[in-house]
This record gives sequence, structure tokens and C-alpha cells, in this order.
Amino acid sequence: MADRNRSFSIDDLPSHLIIEILTSGKRLSAVDLVSLELASRTFGGSHGVYPTKCRSLVDLAAFQLCTTNGIYIGLSCSSQRDVFERCDGNWKRVLRFLQSVEQSSDMVQTSAGNMQVTTGRYHTLLIRNSSVYSCGSSLCGVLGHGPETTQCVAFTRINFPSPANVIQVSASQNHAAFVLQSGEVFTCGDNSSFCCGHRDTSRPIFRPRLVEAMKGIPCKQVAAGLNFTVFLTRQGHVYTCGTNTHGQLGHGDTQDRSTPKMVELLERVGSVVQIAAGPSYVLAVADNGIVYSFGSGSNFCLGHGEQQNEFHPRAIQTFKRKGIHVLRVSAGDEHVVAVDSSGYVYTWGKGYCGELGHGDEIDKTLPEHLIILKSQLAVQSRFSG
Repeated sequence: MADRNRSFSIDDLPSHLIIEILTSGKRLSAVDLVSLELASRTFGGSHGVYPTKCRSLVDLAAFQLCTTNGIYIGLSCSSQRDVFERCDGNWKRVLRFLQSVEQSSDMVQTSAGNMQVTTGRYHTLLIRNSSVYSCGSSLCGVLGHGPETTQCVAFTRINFPSPANVIQVSASQNHAAFVLQSGEVFTCGDNSSFCCGHRDTSRPIFRPRLVEAMKGIPCKQVAAGLNFTVFLTRQGHVYTCGTNTHGQLGHGDTQDRSTPKMVELLERVGSVVQIAAGPSYVLAVADNGIVYSFGSGSNFCLGHGEQQNEFHPRAIQTFKRKGIHVLRVSAGDEHVVAVDSSGYVYTWGKGYCGELGHGDEIDKTLPEHLIILKSQLAVQSRFSG
């Protein structure tokens, strides 16, 4: 009976069991591990039983969590070494970087709940705890409140046909697209260019409507271009619909598409993990870190050193030749930003007003490393509107 009531301390556990507890379920963050390391000599001390690259139990746990992380696994050996060196040989910092990239979606945690904000030309859309609110001008129904609403001067909740948990929204000047927790995609706004993915172009879509062509094909991200929309499925496939004047739909022609169609070339190169849409061009990041671009070549936004349109996805050779593994891209009206697996930032396109960040106003026809941020570890870049 006495043994049953004996007080128990984690110090009594063998090291291998403590490591299993720290790494099981991958629930602990890098910050959690640091807190444990500071709180107890058991976690922070070295007992001579860890690999030489790890100084403590927490370091070993961080190392194991890194080596099982999806982003880290997808990196080449040289890229893995680079990010380790960028983090000063500290596995907790590597883990913090990897987890930050994973969590660097458009959604952010605030004291008022999880939020995402995106803007169009004269309107704003806000996700708060899975509900969507909009305000501004309801040109062509983009606010999603019905034909009777021409503008909203305060955020007003958008009603969906059935209860919906919205996880991501993307908006252009005249239309918006919403991804639900279920993977379904709804759109609203001006569909005269087929950008909402519905065949009916006779009138605007005044309230969010399910994109029937994507039913049964769960999506994780949408990107709204000026008159077209890009869909990224959970399986890593890319679909596009809408205006195709510059080849921005990626099908090798300039034919408009009334409903989403898969970009077949991207299916052949592997799984796509992230997409971004400019006014008339698209960027797609593959799981191997290669960036593909297609559509309008104006302002050098495609990153190929020239301004010709690309009707098929084309790999950006600056990254591919140098073995740079890109994690995230962001597309603006006239320039692009990318973040690689070592936290370095690259920009290209129009240099007007110094928007590329290189200390001048010179256009960059190819991706160029942003030297001023070389001492910083970037995890995300973002445009809105």
C-alpha cells in the first residue's frame, strides 16, 4: 500500500521514456521545450547519454521533432545543413523556425480569437473564429450580403447556405472565394468572366455559392486574381477558372474556363504546397521547393528575366539552379516576394518607390536575395489587396 502512495517525480523516469513523452504526438512547441529546459535540471542537464550534437534532453527532443517535421524531411541534405547553421547549431531554434513556417498561414491568433483579413479595391473581408464579416462597397455582390446591399460601413457577418466554418478567404476587386473546414469552396461577386467558377454569367453572385465543379475535391487554399481564381486541393493539385487572356490559367492556351480545370503540367511535377495569384499571373510552390510561374510576364513578375507571357507553368531557374528550396511566395500587382528554407527573402519585379527593398528603385528581372534581411529568419511574406 505504501508503494502505491509514494510521490512520483519525472526525475525517476529513464531518459528514453522522457524523450518519448516529449516527442509523442508532436504537441510541444519550441517555446514549451525551452520552458521545460529552464524549469528542471532533468530536461536541461546533460547526462552523457545523448548524441554529441545535443546538449540536453530537450535538445534531443527538439532534434527528433525536427527530423520528423514534414518541411524538414522535404529539404535536401545541404538545405538541412544550411538552416541548422542559420539557427546557430541550435535544434530548438530550428524547430521554432519550422513550426513558425507551418503556422504562418493568413490566419493569426489574437486576444479576440483567430483572425484573417484580406482586402479588395473598395472592401474588406475578415474571418473571426470561422465566421466571415465584410464591409465596404458591394460592387457586383462581392460583400456576399445579397442584391439589396450596395455598401456596408461596418463589418457585417456573411451568411452561408448552411452553417460553415471558414478557414481561408481570398478577394480580388470584384469577387471573393472562401475555403471551408470541410474543403468545400464558395464564391461570390462578379462572375461575368467565370472567375467564380459557375457557368451562369447572366448576373452577379450576390451570396456565397458552392462551386459545384469542386464538390468532392477538398481544397485547402484559394487565390483570387483579377478575373480568375486558383484552387489548391488537399492532394496538392491546382485548378483554375476564369479569364485566360495572358495564359494565367496554365493550360497552354488563352481560352477562358467557366468552371475549374486541373493544371495538368503541375500534376506531373509533384505535389503543390502553396499558391499565390497576382492580377494576371500565378505562382505555385512544389513540395520539392521549386517555384513555377505562369500568366502575364509584365513587370518581370514571373521571375524568368523577360516579360513574355507563359501559357504553361515554368520553373524559375534562379532558385532551381542554385538548389534554393522555396517555402512561401506572395504575389503583388507588380512585384513578388519569396521565403526559402533558410529564412532568406528574395524579391523581384518593379522597383518603383523601393518596393523591392534593395535600397534603390531598380527593377529586378530575376529573384534577388534581400541582403538587408540576411541576419533575420523570415517565415512568411504577405500582400493584401
